[in-house]
Amino acid sequence: MRTVYVNGQYLPETEATVSIFDRGFLMADGVYEVTSVLQGKLIDFDGHLARLERSLTELDMQKPDAFDDLVEIHRELVRVNQIDEGLVYLQVTRGSDGDRDFVFPDPETTKPTLVLFTQSKPGMADSPAAKKGNKIISIDDIRWGRRDIKTVQLLYPSMGKMMAKAAGCDDAWLVEDGHVTEGTSNNAYIVKGNKIITRGLSNDILHGITRAAVLRFAREAQMEVEERLFTIDEAKQADEAFTTSASAFVMPVVEIDGVVLGDGTPGKVARRLREIYLEESLKSAI
Repeated sequence: MRTVYVNGQYLPETEATVSIFDRGFLMADGVYEVTSVLQGKLIDFDGHLARLERSLTELDMQKPDAFDDLVEIHRELVRVNQIDEGLVYLQVTRGSDGDRDFVFPDPETTKPTLVLFTQSKPGMADSPAAKKGNKIISIDDIRWGRRDIKTVQLLYPSMGKMMAKAAGCDDAWLVEDGHVTEGTSNNAYIVKGNKIITRGLSNDILHGITRAAVLRFAREAQMEVEERLFTIDEAKQADEAFTTSASAFVMPVVEIDGVVLGDGTPGKVARRLREIYLEESLKSAI
């Protein structure tokens, strides 16, 4: 049985509770982060912590009392749950003032709710999916306009993944005004003539922690990177494509809306970036 963390306490998962009046439950008024664990160490933790702080600030949400202890809490959960490869999920909500109201509760009297738990995922680094590549579909992006804030409003991304599953595919890319924004739970990239193309940062996409690291490593490896809009039609004509996320690292894409990219196998740029990311991230893991 897992040990989880709820508002200052380490508890068996069966004893962990949050109020039915919590605004995360009633209003999706919460933010989250997911940190990968490889060889028992946290990957890109500082980046996740910085983005968490930004999300809280953008929503005018207080930091939880234990904010400065989050690295220790992560490490303790990894230790007690014996996670070698897996994830640590963290969620902060605006808390509960004992009732339901659209108006934010008084932060002086209502503390944020802080919850963390682990997920064991053996084989993350040596993923079979990365060896065969993902098949994706494209769907309309109808999410709210602040996708740069990592909120728990994940209903439409979940629906997108189910649309992909129903189509016999692995995931979906979201399209707005003809241009790809991102994947349901990842940032999206295409490769044309060895040039890596991905949408630039704005409120329209999540500022991916893995995205930042992968683009840095790509530039250090003398790969050409261009941050700009690209259309779904351009993606279908690309030499290769891939996504990045904290849980899947660099994941090759081999098919878009039934159109096979290249020879239908993971491309050399995506394969190399996955190798570099795993190698370099482990060097700085804590």
